[in-house]
Amino acid sequence: MLRFKKIPLSHGTGAIPVAGFGTLIPDAVATKEAVRSALSTGFRHFDCAERYLNEEAVGAAFSEAMAAGTLRREDLFVTTKLWNTNHRPERVRPAFDASCRRLKVDYVDAYLIHTPFAFLPGEEKDPRDEYGHVIYDPGVKLIDTWRALEELVDSGRCRSIGLSDVSLEKLKEIVEAARIKPAIVQVEAHPYLPEWELLEYCQEQGIVLLAFAALGHGMVPNLLADPVVTAIADRTGQTPAQVALAWAAQRGTAFLTTSVNPKRIGENFDFSTLPEEAMLQMRGHITTNIRFNGVVDTGVPGFIPRVSGVQAAK
Repeated sequence: MLRFKKIPLSHGTGAIPVAGFGTLIPDAVATKEAVRSALSTGFRHFDCAERYLNEEAVGAAFSEAMAAGTLRREDLFVTTKLWNTNHRPERVRPAFDASCRRLKVDYVDAYLIHTPFAFLPGEEKDPRDEYGHVIYDPGVKLIDTWRALEELVDSGRCRSIGLSDVSLEKLKEIVEAARIKPAIVQVEAHPYLPEWELLEYCQEQGIVLLAFAALGHGMVPNLLADPVVTAIADRTGQTPAQVALAWAAQRGTAFLTTSVNPKRIGENFDFSTLPEEAMLQMRGHITTNIRFNGVVDTGVPGFIPRVSGVQAAK
């Protein structure tokens, strides 16, 4: 069944389940409950990050399920991410070890550079100057950070490495210079931002494209209300969300969804294969093209709401 599909990692160990659960949930209690619900639904791929400040809650849910005998570590695919303030090579391993401790795991299946932008190193996650501008770190290059990730793979505690929020141009730079190529690239991708050129390059290089905001993050314009998507949903007996997720899986990507609603979590795992003509319609008849998250340009996460056609920083 499509929901259980896995993509083998050409540049890493194992295979990544196409259906992933994102853990960007502000409240620790809600995080633990959502992960519990996702596990019971059938999700086995979890996307975490140092920056989400809730790895302990995710790890607690994992440990609880393992102690109950309902989950084995080898059944999980755990991803976490190196934050921008830890790009200097000497900071990479301590950051990785800290994430492992919080997640209560001996190894991670994938470790990603959260964004290709290095921030001022230190404990302040979002360093700003007196004018409110991000303080970047000119003293480190992305390839230096990448070399430190390659050493994590050598150590055996990191089964694959990758990049997040990266442009095609920056990805090519790393691929050409890397000793160990990226196994995974996580970017915003959905029917309103299909990233076909990036996907084609990733597939040529044996890299898995992992889509975040796979349902458009509830932003306006709402892709789940798109007439092409809703018409396919009506014909196939799926919800618009299930249509968008099936589209993601069938075109060769893995995806992430996030919810704290058990019913929604279940719905997001219960998608089915679309007919080929529906896939062609999605590619040919959806004309809206929009990026909702500006992180790829700045390194600062955040979805940009659109009010009356005007962009406003959130």
